[in-house]
Amino acid sequence: MSTKTPQTGPKPDQVAAAHRPVSRPRPPRVTGAAHVLAAAGYSLQGLRRLWRETALRHMGLVGALCLLLLAAIGASWVQMGIFAILFLALVATEALNTAIECIIDHLAPDWQEFARDAKDLGSLATMCMLLATGIFLVGTVLVQFELI
Repeated sequence: MSTKTPQTGPKPDQVAAAHRPVSRPRPPRVTGAAHVLAAAGYSLQGLRRLWRETALRHMGLVGALCLLLLAAIGASWVQMGIFAILFLALVATEALNTAIECIIDHLAPDWQEFARDAKDLGSLATMCMLLATGIFLVGTVLVQFELI
């Protein structure tokens, strides 16, 4: 005759439920100008959320310093505009990377290989944009000083 010890702790479905956010009713659909205003509000909420990421705050500081550098070395408006577009693409990539991390942290609170892969790929996308922006910046500086 075997005796089983009672299982202690929460059941797996209770653990999963603990990681789910409290659901709220879906906001009503809006159209026309109200839709544009609502979309702008969602974008600002996203920017506020992204601002909590240290990486974005560092990017913002470095981006502003780079624009000052470009202005100081006499870069053209076109060069500064291209840098600004690359920088905005970098911010968008970081936003997508952060969104991936939020979803993965929700779906896989424990370490799982798919979670690591998803986060690594998001990080790679951000690094590619950082490199593209950096290469453009270095190239612009070299051209301004007639080194290439």
